[in-house]
Amino acid sequence: MRPMKNNFWQRRAVLAVWAKVSLTAMVLTCNVPAHADGVDLLAQFMKQTRSGRAQFTQVVTSPSRAGQAPRTKTSSGSFEFQRPGQFRFDYRKPFVQTLVADGQTLWLHDVDLNQVTARPQAQVLGSTPAALLTSASDIQTLKKDFQFAPEPDRDGLQWVRATPQSPDGQIRSVMVGLRAVASGAELVVLDVQDNLGQRSLLSFAAFEINPSLPASSFVFKAPSGAAVIRP
Repeated sequence: MRPMKNNFWQRRAVLAVWAKVSLTAMVLTCNVPAHADGVDLLAQFMKQTRSGRAQFTQVVTSPSRAGQAPRTKTSSGSFEFQRPGQFRFDYRKPFVQTLVADGQTLWLHDVDLNQVTARPQAQVLGSTPAALLTSASDIQTLKKDFQFAPEPDRDGLQWVRATPQSPDGQIRSVMVGLRAVASGAELVVLDVQDNLGQRSLLSFAAFEINPSLPASSFVFKAPSGAAVIRP
C-alpha cells in the first residue's frame, strides 16, 4: 500500500516549495563587500537573479509524537523560476508530482492519483519560501511580508532569518544559508520551519543563473480525465 501523503500545504512549505521556489551553487554576478552579512547577500541575490534552473533535494522531518521518533521523508526533482511570481517544481522521487505557479494560479498535479488541485496564487504564497525567492526583485519589497535578521555564521555559511510579518500563516521562519564567493554570493540552504513543528530542508545543485526559460515552463493544462479540485 502506498504511504499516506502529508497535507499538501505542509509538504509544499518549501517552497514551497520555491518552495520562494532556493539553491546550491547559486552564484551572483556582482562583488559582495567583505563585511557583508546574510541580509546583504540575500539582497544581492534578489537584485541580480531574474530566473533560475536547478536540481533539488527536499528533506521533510515531521515532529515526534507519542514517544515515536521523528519521521523523515526525502524527495527530489528539478526546479525552475522566473520573476515575478512564476515557478515550477517537477518531483520525480519518490512520487511523480508537478507544482506550477503561472502568476495567477498555483497548480498541483499528482500523477498517481490523477488529480489536479488549483488555488489562487495570491492567496497562498504571500509569506512562503516561494514568495521569498520569486515574487519580488529586491529585498525592500519583501519587507511587507517578512522581517529579516542576520544570524551567526556557522557551517562555513552566513545566515539570515526571514520571519513572516503575519503570525497566522503556516510558516514560522525560514533560515537562508549563503556563502560569499569571488563573483558575488551563493545561496546554499533553505531551512523552513512551519507552525506545526515540521521542518523542510532544501538544497539545490547544478544551478543555472538567469537562463532563458520558455514561456511553456509556467503554463499548466490539466491532463484529460484528471479530476480538478478548486478548494
